[in-house]
Amino acid sequence: MTATAAGQLPDRVASGVTVAALVAINVGGHLLSPPWWVRASEGVALLAFARVSGLTWAQLGLSRERAASGLRWALGAIGLVATVYVVGVLVPGIRPAFQDARYHLALPDALFRAFVVIPAGTVVLEEIAFRSVLWGMLSRHLRTWQVLGTTSVLFGLWHILPSQDLAAANQAVSGATGSGGVALVVAGTVVFTTLGGLVFGELRRRSGSVLAAAGAHWATNALGVLFGLLAWRLAGDPAPSPVATVPLA
Repeated sequence: MTATAAGQLPDRVASGVTVAALVAINVGGHLLSPPWWVRASEGVALLAFARVSGLTWAQLGLSRERAASGLRWALGAIGLVATVYVVGVLVPGIRPAFQDARYHLALPDALFRAFVVIPAGTVVLEEIAFRSVLWGMLSRHLRTWQVLGTTSVLFGLWHILPSQDLAAANQAVSGATGSGGVALVVAGTVVFTTLGGLVFGELRRRSGSVLAAAGAHWATNALGVLFGLLAWRLAGDPAPSPVATVPLA
């Protein structure tokens, strides 16, 4: 094992502890459904563990020197995702993919989810977990391509539990899976999010900053909510009143 400073865990052990913590967070989140702000605090706790384990801000992809590069890549990714979503919503055959019942919200709730819940409750935790802490841990004893592959596969597996309700919530998904049901949805989600992890990881690698991956991640999720709202409106199905919306916690 790689030598470490006094009081620090060996590199491979620290990586194992990180993976175990992610499993606990994932299962706990599925069983307990904690408020979104708890997810953000879990990300901060992971970051604190990484710093105690000896990772520098640069190793975590959070150095000030690489922030400008990360921001440029993030803005580019956001623009690209927005362009793809515009085309998708305007094409009637693709539009049902955006009509997710979980995000059939009134405008104030959609904005709150897109600009508060998703960035603070999803993006912060997952980017700190996979493209910052786990990436930095693994980089101490694996090659870069191994780090990219490992974090991407684990990111895909992270979505097994959340994907189980997707078929019932999304018209396009339920129509595509048919009798295959949950198993096909879970398998497809794992593959899709693993590929997403590869993209996010490559953005992190090229820019040297987690900001690049976070921007792409936010755009994929949050703009999906906003363009989903537009898709429901274009389909002639107005959003529910704020009183009737899906809980945001």
